[in-house]
Amino acid sequence: MKTVIIGSGNVAYHLAKAFTQNNIEVSQIFGRNETELKKISEELNIPFSSKKLLEADFYLIAVSDSSVEKVSEFIQKDDALVAHTSGSLPMEVLKGNYRKASFYPLQTFSKTKSLDYSKIPFFIEADNQIDEKSLLELASIISQNVETSDYERRIYIHLTAVFACNFVNHLFARAKEISDSQDLPFEYFIPLIDETVEKIHHLEPKLAQTGPAVRSDERVLKLHENLINDEEHLKIYQLMNESIKKMYKK
Repeated sequence: MKTVIIGSGNVAYHLAKAFTQNNIEVSQIFGRNETELKKISEELNIPFSSKKLLEADFYLIAVSDSSVEKVSEFIQKDDALVAHTSGSLPMEVLKGNYRKASFYPLQTFSKTKSLDYSKIPFFIEADNQIDEKSLLELASIISQNVETSDYERRIYIHLTAVFACNFVNHLFARAKEISDSQDLPFEYFIPLIDETVEKIHHLEPKLAQTGPAVRSDERVLKLHENLINDEEHLKIYQLMNESIKKMYKK
């Protein structure tokens, strides 16, 4: 299956890398950002172009959600299979007479961070069973965790991922703002963060909760509130503690 990956960002880079590491040939990587395309091309030895889209059997669109529809219009081959990698878009966003699919990897991607692709869950959806089977087999070369998912299930997977990843990372960033403001090395908190994540491999998150809010320790909560000078930090602190208290209210 002659494959083209469209995009030059984090997801496109990692999927191109996952393909090549598993001996899945990528005929071209295509996109607008020639500088980033060239970097990917040189690292992974994949031909690239920002001008001419190669004719292929399978096009994998790995661009921002807001760009998927427009990019999909570039593909004119009616008998091609075209999939996007979005967790929040239906297959129908793809505009063309070709066969449509979704090829969603559930992971946070950064170009500077290596990943074990075999552990990434992939969720597949396609117009027909033949394409579904083909994409399941393709994803299974990369990952040990592959299954089908319709759009309704996939958007809830994506919503959960935002809570579990994006929101949590934002709290890390806010925590670092506080530590920086007091000249506290953020490295102090890395073992705590690691243990917090490690615990939920063995306990349900609700059972792993600790801290002053779950204990309803109003003295500590007020002490912390009085220490916070940043309005945004205070809002987050109060909102999170109220949510925790409600969850554990007897």
